[in-house]
Amino acid sequence: MSRFVIKFIVSFFALGFTAAIIRGIDVIGATTSDRAIALGLAALVLGILNAIVRPVLILLTLPITILSLGLFIFVLNGVLIWATSKVVHGFIVTGIGPAILGAVLMTVISFILNHLIKEPRERRG
Repeated sequence: MSRFVIKFIVSFFALGFTAAIIRGIDVIGATTSDRAIALGLAALVLGILNAIVRPVLILLTLPITILSLGLFIFVLNGVLIWATSKVVHGFIVTGIGPAILGAVLMTVISFILNHLIKEPRERRG
């Protein structure tokens, strides 16, 4: 399977778990398929923002990231999750606090899912 598809599926499930756990991050829709489409669009938009906007933000905020020993990256990820909610109808983030908590949780879930789906050959090296 292509790497993009795998990353999209991991993001989809990580975002879904995060929305189910964090109060203040919601996926809404009239039907289950509406919610799945909103979640898929949110995962896609978040992936695009992570690929294009995140490197620029990291470069611009490098001094504060160094001073915070890298913890400011979670704030940047939270801002990207919040920005995604402004673009995707049906994906709602009520504030920056839930967005930052969601970023932390999504990082943990993505790490676990990525580790579980790696092939044995990839784990060794």
